[in-house]
Amino acid sequence: MELKPIIEIAKMAGLEENDIELYGKYMAKVSLDVLKRLEKKKKGKMILVTALTPTPAGEGKTTTSIGLTMAINKIGKKSILALREPSLGPVFGIKGGATGGGKSTVQPMEEINLHFTGDFHAISSAHNLLSAMINNHIYYNLKPEIDPKKVVWRRTIDMNDRALRQIIVGIGKGNGVMYEDGFDIVPASEIMAIMALSLDYKDMKSRLEKIIVGFTRDRTPVYAKDIKASGAMAALLRNALKPNLVQTSENTPVFVHIGPFGNIAHGTNSIVADKIGLGLSDYFVVETGFGSDLGAEKFFDIVTRIGNFAPNAAVVVASLRAIKHHGGAKDVTIEDVDSVRRGFENLRFHINNVRKFGVEPVVAINRFKSDTNAEIRALEEMLENEKVEWALSEVFEKGSEGGIELAEKVIKVADSHPDVKINYVYEINDPVQVKIEKIARNVYGAKEVVFTKDALDDLKLIKKIGMDNAFVCMAKTQASISDDPKALNAPKDFTVTVREIRISSGSGFVVPILGEIMTMPGLSKEPAAYNIDLTDDGKIVGLF
Repeated sequence: MELKPIIEIAKMAGLEENDIELYGKYMAKVSLDVLKRLEKKKKGKMILVTALTPTPAGEGKTTTSIGLTMAINKIGKKSILALREPSLGPVFGIKGGATGGGKSTVQPMEEINLHFTGDFHAISSAHNLLSAMINNHIYYNLKPEIDPKKVVWRRTIDMNDRALRQIIVGIGKGNGVMYEDGFDIVPASEIMAIMALSLDYKDMKSRLEKIIVGFTRDRTPVYAKDIKASGAMAALLRNALKPNLVQTSENTPVFVHIGPFGNIAHGTNSIVADKIGLGLSDYFVVETGFGSDLGAEKFFDIVTRIGNFAPNAAVVVASLRAIKHHGGAKDVTIEDVDSVRRGFENLRFHINNVRKFGVEPVVAINRFKSDTNAEIRALEEMLENEKVEWALSEVFEKGSEGGIELAEKVIKVADSHPDVKINYVYEINDPVQVKIEKIARNVYGAKEVVFTKDALDDLKLIKKIGMDNAFVCMAKTQASISDDPKALNAPKDFTVTVREIRISSGSGFVVPILGEIMTMPGLSKEPAAYNIDLTDDGKIVGLF
């Protein structure tokens, strides 16, 4: 694989030399001034990529997204892809990287997976600056007086570290007021969501000002603007709002920008990258986190409203291994047609979910060597019964050549749906409780929604401070459609429990916490970090 200078990739994308700021030979930032130039230009069609419910067997969503955009370019159409930036937590935890695989990758892989252009550093710095200014505000008894017991702004670090979930700050003489605190991983930071949703610098600053950092003793909210923190935070974030331009393994343009998780945040890249990509391409491919119940729902209900755009088609990525896992197979590498038939219920659920939003899906079956003809025939029969377009994807092994059929079918569906109107799950004016219930029932298929006392108290506070018209960004397990990670396939008649509801006023949404979801993951018994190393001649190994 031979990378091209990023200047050439920029020209291919339709960018001028003055539009980019170089970060070495193969990476660049794109100026926000490009947005103004593209305002009146005809926009391309948007392709949303989602998936069935994730499994340990894997479904290959990022690899498929990369292969799809390369294949669209291969057949003579102009396509640009947008992905989220990888977090060091999963890179060193489970994944070992998040830049695709095989012959469908984004490059330069090592830089993207590790420090990249410094966006995560800027976000964590701005986040922790706010934490320091909160402590300083309390230390000097400044107005408005923040009750140390009511500080809601936790700290952040981009690493899986369970020991930091709950900490005590201010221990020792002269170190300020002692109170309970904790860390969230950077992709769960409200600032990460703000960066993904901001339309420009003015919008970004306005959102930073609205961050609730804590409350006074009478439960009056205190905002970042009240402690004069938002200006300095914005200064730290200036370059981070500019999208990053890199390339695929076949030298086609890719934006990799911002990285909120799909289970504990809204799970999509930045809107500014979306808008630039739509203005520069015929077919703009954008990936969302996890399954249609998480990243896709939030993209439809939150991102499309703010960005004022809509997908013309969606791709639901699956694999026979993942389908068999949902069907109860003990060994997904052995032929098991019965497990395929049982596990198809999960894929059917996600196909129908996408259709509920008014978007027509195309199913991409990411092919593995263990797949058998009998399994493929059974799957084909069920997909045809659903009257859904589908294609086998071999982009891991063959690059763009392995995604031609998928690209052709995606273009066919997108071209036949030029003006899509999203069927939103909830109305903006619905109370937050109603929004939560609508998502749980209509997107997850829950029979009942239970609110704990803490959650009910949070609902009262949300109404009191005027946030009842906020978007809802559900935080739940990605391993199940329900809030129980052990409930595989397509569970029915289940109850969803809302434990608490966090307020992200800068992002413009509230975050209901479902089940046992955590905003600071821990490392596994054998983390991917075990396999990552640096050779004596300075080469990084173990990332993928």
